[in-house]
Amino acid sequence: SGPAFAQLLIRVWQETQQNDFPDIERAAEAVGRREMPLALESLVAICERHGLRVRWVDDDRRRLNRGLARARFEAPGTLLVSRRLRTRVERLRYELAFFLGHKILHNGDGAISAARVDRAADSGNPLPQPPGLGLRDALHAWREFECSYFAGALLCPRAPFRQLLVREAHQLSIHRKLAVGPAVVMRRMTAVSPYRHWHFFDGYPPGYLRTVYRGNGIPLPWGNLSVVPDPCPHWAVFRLLREDDTDRAIATAKPTSQVSAMLDGSTVRLYCCHSLLTRDAADATRVLSVGVDLAPALAAQGYDAPRLTRSVWEACQRGGGARMTPAEAAGAIRTVAHVLKIGWVAEALDVPAQIICPRSAACPRPAPCAAAGSGPRAAGHGQEA
Repeated sequence: SGPAFAQLLIRVWQETQQNDFPDIERAAEAVGRREMPLALESLVAICERHGLRVRWVDDDRRRLNRGLARARFEAPGTLLVSRRLRTRVERLRYELAFFLGHKILHNGDGAISAARVDRAADSGNPLPQPPGLGLRDALHAWREFECSYFAGALLCPRAPFRQLLVREAHQLSIHRKLAVGPAVVMRRMTAVSPYRHWHFFDGYPPGYLRTVYRGNGIPLPWGNLSVVPDPCPHWAVFRLLREDDTDRAIATAKPTSQVSAMLDGSTVRLYCCHSLLTRDAADATRVLSVGVDLAPALAAQGYDAPRLTRSVWEACQRGGGARMTPAEAAGAIRTVAHVLKIGWVAEALDVPAQIICPRSAACPRPAPCAAAGSGPRAAGHGQEA
């Protein structure tokens, strides 16, 4: 569809720029003055100062055809906000920051998606979209990205947020201190870190992608705009989407970390990801996953990155596809984790490393994996809190 293709173009540009958009950062810091955490009262005051008035409304589920409306902008300066967000402060703050970005960056002209909707728990398919890329699709996709980036920069300003990440070893739990959603923290990690080799996925069952960022060039376990019938089930994001006891896993609310080896042509690539199974405002299951490419960091510390990544690959092959990281490689990865101040990279060494592949039909494991069910596809809904 046009909107999905527009999202793909924006994603390519975002990855080309390695998620670095200083003009938007400066605009957010100018109004927020790098205050972190930014209190809800302060955020409302900033909105009012810039002519953005908040009006509370009830959700109209029938009009939205499944889904939970969160906020809707009416030009030139009225924001209609779902009453349900009164009890969801993290999401309320993000919605206010998002549309404040529209008011400041685009003068609140209303040329933005009319409503923002969370996927309902019973929606098996995304809403139908007309084919073809139109000018409005491209404009709305770009502006939605700009507003989302602005919201992240306002709620997690670059300098203080980077200092917090270093101090807290990039632990995802800092989102509670900042009163923002874990997705905001993950996405800001990819933007503010001096280490540029990150990726981020935001997915819904059976594998619809709301957001994809691949600053490290990691191949996707699914197509950009099409269904893949044989996804690899050993990617952490896909494994969590198929969690048997979803309610228990979400209640635990504990992120999981994984070291993964992937054969890319004749080269072995080594990644570490940190993933969380959670729910959105409509109570739909959602998986957030952020990760890094370990090879550039290993090389920067003087290690023989190709040899160490190959050793992890060979160990996993001997283990049938998964095995504890070899001692030499584990020691090097711990050093990298300490230098980068990313605690969950070291934590990933406590569980077996996994071989992953873009497509299970070409699985390189000694006993090839078989993916069950239909494969994931990109939903193209842009970035969310």
